[in-house]
Amino acid sequence: MSTASIRQRSTAGQQQKEALMQKAEVKQQSEEAAAIAQGKQFVPPTYTIKQLLDAIPAHCYERSAIKSSQYIVQDVIALGCLVWASFKTDPFLASFNLPNPAYQLARAVIHTSISIWMGLFGTGLWIIAHECGHQAFSESKQINNAVGWVLHSILLVPYHSWRISHGRHHAATGHVTRDEVFVPKTRSEYGAPAIKEEAEIDGISVSQQRQEELKEAIGDAPIVVLYHLVVQQLFGWPAYLIRNASGQRRYPKMTNHFQPSSIIFKPEHWSQIIMSDVGLLIVLSAVGYWASQRGFKEVLVLYILPYLQVNHWLVAITFAQHTDPLLPHYSAKQWTFAKGALCTFDRKFFGPIGKHVLHGICETHVAHHISSKIPHYAAWDATEAIKNYVGEYYHYTDENFLKSVFNNYRQCRFIEDTGDVLFYKNARGVAAYAAVAPESQSDSGVDVSADKN
Repeated sequence: MSTASIRQRSTAGQQQKEALMQKAEVKQQSEEAAAIAQGKQFVPPTYTIKQLLDAIPAHCYERSAIKSSQYIVQDVIALGCLVWASFKTDPFLASFNLPNPAYQLARAVIHTSISIWMGLFGTGLWIIAHECGHQAFSESKQINNAVGWVLHSILLVPYHSWRISHGRHHAATGHVTRDEVFVPKTRSEYGAPAIKEEAEIDGISVSQQRQEELKEAIGDAPIVVLYHLVVQQLFGWPAYLIRNASGQRRYPKMTNHFQPSSIIFKPEHWSQIIMSDVGLLIVLSAVGYWASQRGFKEVLVLYILPYLQVNHWLVAITFAQHTDPLLPHYSAKQWTFAKGALCTFDRKFFGPIGKHVLHGICETHVAHHISSKIPHYAAWDATEAIKNYVGEYYHYTDENFLKSVFNNYRQCRFIEDTGDVLFYKNARGVAAYAAVAPESQSDSGVDVSADKN
C-alpha cells in the first residue's frame, strides 16, 4: 500500500473521528439543555377547589366574634400605649438635662420608633377589617360589616367599595384578564422590545447577547428600581383607589372606588358605595377638627405618619403575596379557582411580628385564598394542612421581607402577550419556569364567584 493511500485513509479516519466527537458533543449539549429545561418546567396543578377545601380541618372554618374581638382589643390597647408614650417622651427626656444635640437625637429615635410601631399595629387593625370584609370575623354578616366599616373608615378605606373589588380579586386571582390587583403588564404594555429569537418565548434559554440587548433597552439599575419602588410604596394605595393604578387595565381610565357608577360595581351596590364614602367624610371631618383644636403637628405625628406606614405595609404585603418569578398567571383557557388560589406566596414577616401584630396575613395567605372565610387564628392549621396536601405547589420563603419586595420588583417586569400559562420575565427576558400546559379543565361546582351583595 502506497504512502499516499495510507495518508488518505489516516486523514479520512481522523475526519470520521472528529465528526463522531462533534456529534457526541452536540448530543451531550442537547441532553444538558433538555435537563436544564426539564428542571425549569412547570406543570399546572390539577386540584379542584373541593379537594383543597376538604384538605383543611373542619375546625378551621369556625368563626367567633368574641375571639376575633380580642385581637381588636389587643391592637387598640397597643396603639393607646404608644400614644401615651408619645406624649410622655419629651418630659421624660427633659428630666435628664441632655445637651441639645443629644436630646434631639434621642427624641427623634424614640418618636420614630413609636411611629413605626403605630404603623404596624394600625396595619393589624386594617387586617381585622379585611377579615370583616370576607365575613371571617364572625358568623353574623351584620356584625362583620359594622365592625369592618368602622375600622376601615378610621384608616380611610372605603369599606364596602374595597370589599367588593377585593372579592373580585379573590374570585380571579392569577387570571391575566380578570384579576384586580398587581396585574402583570404584557411585553407590549411594558414597552419591551419585540421577540427577536425563539428562545424568548418561554424565556429559559435566551442567548447572552439577546439578554444584554434587552437589559440595555429596559434598564436594570438598582437605584432606578428603588426609586420606582419607593413611589409605589408611597402612592400605590391611594392611586389604586383613585384611578385603579396596578389594577385591571381593561377598565376605563380613572376607574375608582368612590363612584357608585364605577365599572367595578353593580347597580345594587349603590347604597354601599355611598355609605363607604360617608364613612371617609366623617373621619376626615374628625381629623380636621382634631387639627384645629390640637394643632397639625399632633395630627401629623399620631395619625398621618402612621397612616402612611399602614399604606406602605398594605401595598408591600399585597405585592409580595402575588408577585414573584415562581408564580404563574393563567389565561381564561387554563384558569381555575384552585389554580388561582395557589398563585400566592406565603412569607415570614420579621419574626414574631407577622404572627402577633399582623395576624399572620403574610404567613398564611395561601390558605386565605383557598377559603377567605377562615379566621386568621385558624389559618395556621389550615396552612399546615394545605402545605402537606399540595407539596411543591405551596410557596413559602423566610427571606427578609423587604429584600423579597425589592428583588421581586426588580425581577418581575412583564409577561408575554400570548400564552395560557405565563411567568414573569426580568429585564433580560429570562423567566424562572417554562410552562407545560395540560388540557384545559373545569373546576368543581363550588360557588367561588365574586361578592354578589
